[in-house]
Amino acid sequence: MTQMPDLRRFHPARPPVVVLGGLNVTRACGLAGLPVIVAAAEADSPAFASRYCTAGVLLPPLAPPQAVAEKLVRLGERLSAALGRAVPLFYGNDDYLNLILQNHGRLSPHFRFVVNDPEVAAALIDKERFDAFTRGRGLPVPRTLDWEELAAFQGPVLVKPKSKLAYEETAVYRRLFGGAGKARVFSSAQALLADPLARALRSELVLQEYVPGGDGEIWSFHGFADESSRVIAWFTGRKIRTWPALTGQSSYLELAHHEGLAALGHRIVAQAPLKGVLKIDFKRDPGSGRFYLLEVNARFNLWHYLGAANGISLPRAAYEYLLEGRRPAVPPTFGTNVRWLSFKHDWRAYCELAARGELGFWRWAASLAFSRKVHELFGWRDPLPWLVHSLRRLRRLPRLTSRLRRWLFTAS
Repeated sequence: MTQMPDLRRFHPARPPVVVLGGLNVTRACGLAGLPVIVAAAEADSPAFASRYCTAGVLLPPLAPPQAVAEKLVRLGERLSAALGRAVPLFYGNDDYLNLILQNHGRLSPHFRFVVNDPEVAAALIDKERFDAFTRGRGLPVPRTLDWEELAAFQGPVLVKPKSKLAYEETAVYRRLFGGAGKARVFSSAQALLADPLARALRSELVLQEYVPGGDGEIWSFHGFADESSRVIAWFTGRKIRTWPALTGQSSYLELAHHEGLAALGHRIVAQAPLKGVLKIDFKRDPGSGRFYLLEVNARFNLWHYLGAANGISLPRAAYEYLLEGRRPAVPPTFGTNVRWLSFKHDWRAYCELAARGELGFWRWAASLAFSRKVHELFGWRDPLPWLVHSLRRLRRLPRLTSRLRRWLFTAS
C-alpha cells in the first residue's frame, strides 16, 4: 500500500470506490467490476492483498479520529481534482461511519455517500437512544427493562452495550462478554442481578426481554435507500450459526426469501426513515412467528459479499446511484444457493454446540460439505489474502515456540 495512490490508473468514466472496510466489502465491490481503493489502518489488512484492490492507502489509527479525517480529505481532494468528479465512499464499521458523520461538510465535496439525518444517525449508533427512537415510531422491538424492575421480571434477559463505538475496547466486551459476542443472555433476571460485574457495569448496559429461538431465527433485511427513503435494491437472509451462539459473530450465513420480512423491512425504512446503505436485524419468535427488530446498521458489511455471490450486488446499486442517479431497471432478484462461511468461527460454534449435545460432528460436517460457499478469508478466485495471512502466521511460529519453551523451562 502507499500513502497516496497513482491516479493515472483510474478513468473519470468509471472512478474508483474508496473502501473503508475489510476483505468482504472489497470482494463484493470487485465481483461487481468496481475499481477499489482500499483505505485501512492495519498494514497487514488482507484486503490490501486482494486482486480487487486496485490501490491501497494506509490510514492513521482511528484514535484520534481527526488524523484519519485529514488523510481522507487529502485523498478526496486529489481524486476529485484528477477525475473531475467526486468518488463513492463505502464504510465498513460504525467508527468510520461516525467519523464521516462528524466530518460530513469536509468530505462531501470530494466523496459521494448517502447518510441518515442527524437524529436518525445518532439513534442508530447509541443503543439506549435507539430504544426511544424505535418506540416513538411504533417499530416492533423487544421489551426494554429497567434495572429496578428486574426483581419482578420472570424470564431470560438480553444484555447489550449502550454504544457501538470502539466496542472492542470497552469493559463490557472484554470483561462481561469475555472478549466474544455482541451481547450476553442471562438465564433469568435474578442471575443478572446476582452477577457482580454486571452490577458494576449497569450504567453501560441496555437490558431487553430475550426473544426465544436459535441462531436460525436471526434474520436480516439489507438494502440501499435514496434520500427519500425509497429502497432501490435489497435482499433478505438468515444466520445458520454464530459464535458464541445467539449473540456472537456470524460464522455461517445464507440468503433466504421471506415475503413478510421483506415487506416489514421496506416499512421500517420508510417509517424511520432510513437512507443509504442499511442492514436491519430481526429475531423471529418460533412460537408466534413474529419478527422483533434488534438493531439497524447503516454501513457496508460482509453480507454484501454473499449477496454478490448470489446475484444481487448492493455495492453496484449504490455505485450507480451515487454517481449517475441510476436505479435498477427491474425489481431485484437473488439466488440462495451460495453460503458464506468463517471456518474459524464456525468450528468454535460447532464445539460450543457439541458440548451442549445440540450438534454432532457429522451433521455439522454435512452442513458444510453439501453447499457452495464463499469464505471470510479463502477464495479460489482471490487466493492471495489467505496465502499472505498464512505466511504471516508461519513466521510467528518460531516466536510462539520460543515463548512456549521459556514457559516450560521456568514452570514449576
